[in-house]
Amino acid sequence: MLQMVDLKKQYQRIDADINREIMEVLQSTQFIGGPKVNAFRENLEKYLNVKHVIPCANGTDALQIAMMALGLKPGDEVIVPAFTYVATAEVIGLLGLTPVMTDVDPDTFNITAEHVKAAITPRTKAIVPVHLFGQCADMEGILEVAHEHGLFVIEDNAQAIGADYMHSDGHVRKAGTMGHFGCTSFFPSKNLGCYGDGGAIMTNYDEFADAARMIANHGQSRQYYHDKIGVNSRLDAIQAAILNVKLPHLDTYNTNRRSAADAYDAAFSDVAALSAPARSAKSTHVFHQYTLKINTPDPVKTRDELKAYLQEKGIPAMIYYPVPLYKQGAFQHWWHGGELPVTEQLCKSVFSLPMHSELTPDVIGKITDAVRGFFAGKA
Repeated sequence: MLQMVDLKKQYQRIDADINREIMEVLQSTQFIGGPKVNAFRENLEKYLNVKHVIPCANGTDALQIAMMALGLKPGDEVIVPAFTYVATAEVIGLLGLTPVMTDVDPDTFNITAEHVKAAITPRTKAIVPVHLFGQCADMEGILEVAHEHGLFVIEDNAQAIGADYMHSDGHVRKAGTMGHFGCTSFFPSKNLGCYGDGGAIMTNYDEFADAARMIANHGQSRQYYHDKIGVNSRLDAIQAAILNVKLPHLDTYNTNRRSAADAYDAAFSDVAALSAPARSAKSTHVFHQYTLKINTPDPVKTRDELKAYLQEKGIPAMIYYPVPLYKQGAFQHWWHGGELPVTEQLCKSVFSLPMHSELTPDVIGKITDAVRGFFAGKA
């Protein structure tokens, strides 16, 4: 059976380098911190052209530490999209903050400046734009709104590392480097993934970087002197060593994903029941997911039937995400509004096909032939 993400083939291409780096860590016995973590931090700073990278244990911790470093207090409102993975809003609730969920653009699936403006109240303190599925949200507009209202911006960049955002004045910035903080995950299936859990926080602000480093290390600026309430969140040396091997390949991985997406787009261009993922004019797309919309009178029924049909043929598919955040039991306490129409429709109609750096034309052909065959049978 095919995989949504083929990590084995990716590993086999670089296995000698990976194995050597892991053995160096084992032989050094420096498992926490040390030269491998420092090297990865420096290399990621150079790649992203960002002043500070603070490695941490996972992407969820990265979001939590960023919010703590900004000094957000219980009751402060934080604007987030309703169509995203739970971690984005989970940490807001965990810290006693108030998640304010907004609708998203129907084409890019991302939050926009207009959504943010409509959600601002006197209690709003921060915005968390999510660069969903691999392309940047409307960062220029969001940053303008944030500046106008004195709000912090924390980019959730777990799915778009390596994407470029083009500002209207011509300058280009990497996803995750434009707000007060950017946060990312190195979960194995990510475009840049390790072989366990891992994450990082990015910022160009010295003061915020210092605060985040302290918070990630039990709130201490030097050993046994604790100036803040912190957490224990570290990227271990083995994972850093693995990421150091993979980072130079990231642009190739992303190019391969875009090529696979191009092939999918071409194969489905004449299938009226499907809408291919839109690509923002301001952002490159690194296709963490390839997510289609189903355009039929009953998209949920069609989607369920298509998923079962593909399963029979050994082809996996996923639904990211079937339930709006505000309808999840964990967030009922904070939601007092009506349904958000775009989010509701996306949750009923989105459908993701296998997407990774190792997809071959033969595999893509098998997948697209099966999808086209399903809809041909419906005609």
